[in-house]
Amino acid sequence: MYAFTLERPLSVADAAKLVAAGAKPLAGGQTLLASMKLRLSAPEQLVDLSGIKELTGIRKDGNALVIGAMSRHLDVANNADVKAAFPALADLASRIGDRQVRAMGTIGGSVANNDPAACYPSAVLGSGATVITSKREIAADDFFQGLFTTALEEDELITAIRFPIPKRAVYEKLRQKASHFPLVGIFLTQSDSGAVRVAVTGAGNGVFRHAGLEAALNQSFTAASAATVKIDASDLNSDLHASAAYRANLISVLTQRAVTKALG
Repeated sequence: MYAFTLERPLSVADAAKLVAAGAKPLAGGQTLLASMKLRLSAPEQLVDLSGIKELTGIRKDGNALVIGAMSRHLDVANNADVKAAFPALADLASRIGDRQVRAMGTIGGSVANNDPAACYPSAVLGSGATVITSKREIAADDFFQGLFTTALEEDELITAIRFPIPKRAVYEKLRQKASHFPLVGIFLTQSDSGAVRVAVTGAGNGVFRHAGLEAALNQSFTAASAATVKIDASDLNSDLHASAAYRANLISVLTQRAVTKALG
């Protein structure tokens, strides 16, 4: 490590001012601190968000769940409202990383970082959630913009995420055993109106929705329907863990499993 200053504001407004002046926000630190140790990031000033009460808390608001940005993964996994209203989201949170990561990592930090293999971005995009910031509200479809890139401005902080409660939802992933990140993860939802969303993480240059699978499942919500969709591997990742073709096959297989599980 190296010398830096640590600020601990008590309000979002004060934190935003520090970030606007060039400080780096610190949520759970699961990515930032590791990057600093490896000298991949060298901020001179950190803004610890853990003391800001308005960034915490999980509540049911009508037909939606509002989750504060500083909610830890374990908070989401164990919250009674989440487990009752949106069990797929609680399940996702319960399987992120390992116990130490779940005890420290936050939903806001994960979504703001937008790692291409992170779990939470698939839940946000797959459920059509809304990212609430210190300045505005951003629809999930407009928020994620590619590898480690989001619609957030330099002085903008995520304060909460509002998830509409779906009729059905399932998260399926095949875990990469060394890192615990998903090799491929599928977050599937079906709304009360019957509209289906399928978000894919771990397979490409950031989280994305699969239009072909959504179209097939909107026509017939069955595993057989998902199986008819050809998954194009040309834009998928290929690395030492899996080829693009293998990831394409996983997208199909995991979506079929998700549909089967959703139907009970």
